[in-house]
Amino acid sequence: MSRRALRRLRGEQRGQEGPGPGLGELGLHPGLEHAREGGPPPAPGKGPRGPPRADVSNRFELIPAEESEDEPAAGEERPEPRLSEQDTAGRSQEGSRDRSKEGAGSPPETDGDGQREGQEAEQTDRTLATSNKPRKKKKKRKTKKNSAGETVEDNDLEDIESLLERIEDPGLAPQSQGGISTDSRPLLYVEHRNLNPENELKRYFGARAVLGDQRPRQRQRQYVRSMWLTAPKNTWPRYSKTGITMQLLDNRRGVQHFTFEHHREYQQVQFKFLDAVESMDPNNIVLLLQMNPYHVDSLLQLSEVCRMQEDQEMARDLIERALYSLECAFHPVFSLTSGTCRLDYRRPENRAFFLALFKHLMFLEFCKLILSLDPENDPLCVLLLIDFLSLRAREYTFLTRLFQEWESHRNLSQLPNFAFSVPLAYFFLSQQEERPELERSQARERAARLIQLALIMFPSVLMPLLDHCSVQPDARVASHPFFGLNAQVSQSPALNQLTSLYVGRTHALWKDLAVMAWLEPHVHEVLRMVDAQDALVQEAEHKRKIRYQSAPRNIYRHIILSEMKEATAALPLEVTSQPVMDFDPLPPLDSIVSYTRPERISHPSNESTLSLFFRSLLPNFNLQGDIRHDGDNEARAAQDLNQEVNRLMAAMRDMLANIQFQEPPRDDNPEGDGDWD
Repeated sequence: MSRRALRRLRGEQRGQEGPGPGLGELGLHPGLEHAREGGPPPAPGKGPRGPPRADVSNRFELIPAEESEDEPAAGEERPEPRLSEQDTAGRSQEGSRDRSKEGAGSPPETDGDGQREGQEAEQTDRTLATSNKPRKKKKKRKTKKNSAGETVEDNDLEDIESLLERIEDPGLAPQSQGGISTDSRPLLYVEHRNLNPENELKRYFGARAVLGDQRPRQRQRQYVRSMWLTAPKNTWPRYSKTGITMQLLDNRRGVQHFTFEHHREYQQVQFKFLDAVESMDPNNIVLLLQMNPYHVDSLLQLSEVCRMQEDQEMARDLIERALYSLECAFHPVFSLTSGTCRLDYRRPENRAFFLALFKHLMFLEFCKLILSLDPENDPLCVLLLIDFLSLRAREYTFLTRLFQEWESHRNLSQLPNFAFSVPLAYFFLSQQEERPELERSQARERAARLIQLALIMFPSVLMPLLDHCSVQPDARVASHPFFGLNAQVSQSPALNQLTSLYVGRTHALWKDLAVMAWLEPHVHEVLRMVDAQDALVQEAEHKRKIRYQSAPRNIYRHIILSEMKEATAALPLEVTSQPVMDFDPLPPLDSIVSYTRPERISHPSNESTLSLFFRSLLPNFNLQGDIRHDGDNEARAAQDLNQEVNRLMAAMRDMLANIQFQEPPRDDNPEGDGDWD
């Protein structure tokens, strides 16, 4: 039997006996006792290192010794637990061989012979004290915690409960201990777990309400990769390389610029997709997806067709498949969460990722992700949406931080959505009783000041907002010309689009009775300032006349994608008159094109109205299919004209021959009782 097994066996036998004598009775080395009392142990020797605690039969017997409720004073003598005998079992076993040499009849060693015992097992004791040194320090720290009594434990429980409450309430998270690290992160930092819609819904409604009686998700097939943006489904086609890759273009000042690239095979599929779009037949896109199930633009275009047909589930599934295809092409260095990775919207290859994220956008994290890809240009103008998502997610601190950090260089207060949403966020912060009274007071003051400035700068928002909230204003507000119909008629079309977009999107957040009660006195205060001809009122009117003359292209693109009826009705003719493709709405005028579509051979069209009419009836009809454009050969001009006439007449005869008139159904009983009108 090995030495270690023998120790373990003897330790179990000793563990079954009753409590043994204390440390003094066993004659342990004084260094071990100093180590148990927290004092400095003697210097370790060079003796053999054995596992002195391996003989303990029940290692959890250490707990009663460390968690004793009443700690004795430093000078008092305290009883030693049962573990003290077991801790020294291995040492006494090693010394048994030396004692056997002295004779079996030698008397047992007592306290008087402590020095002999110390000299006999000095090396083992020092090794034991050294091995127990970290454990004793940990025990000392725990003793300090317990020295305060049960009050410390109660405070710990209260801290845990308050921490759980802060985790459940997103608005309180930045004020907790973790709030310091959250504030130190980049403003557009994105958390991976928040990109999962199920996690967000579970936080709002609970896991049982979201999952219901669904069974746990089965293990996915091996060829499906796990992603952050979407959850791959087993019903999707097998994924293979599509020909999309991502390249790192530049890395300067801690910001990395990437771009998607289309290989030659993907370019050929893209050309076929453009032909399918021009055919105005969705079936051609379906056929293309059957051959290339992960072509991104085809997925985006077909999802819009499904949405128009009110098949929302299929539309959402196609968008998720497009995101999955793009995420599989990510560069290894590209990060969704760092907020320092950029994509240029001017490149057509990158636009599909922006549009897929916008169509998939349901929560704040996706909006932050889109904004982080190009925060300077904001091609989809998600700044018009991020305030609404922040309020809906109760991320009031993020919204106020965004306003404070970006107001100086982006003039966010000149956008109606920020002008009204930021004071609303401060109001919600002032209503949180968990916050200190000083913070709540400061939030109330900022909310009052900012909402008055918003009402002065954008008076046309109030009446439509009250109308959407089914709130009837009092006589003074309804009859005052500052908030009346003149405020809406006199504003520019560009400003009308912004105010209509904000009211139509966020009016549900203002329906709370507490919010309306907070808003009412500030409206009357603004009317008092207007009647007193305050300088702020005159300055705001001057700004409205100079600014908002025309909206930039990214705002028009946002309005088209958002599909808000109140805003799309105010789009200018220059936008509505041009064709808008869902896979690339209003492309930038300064696009960076990496490859071009080959030109298709087409002859100039000089067809008459009658020819165009027959062409609409007969798509295969081509009046000028065989025309040779020879300006020098006038002799063939008459012959070509005759051929055109003959082709036209043949097309007419073909059309008339194919027209069939359906006779009305005959009644078997001509003398029936039916009446004919």
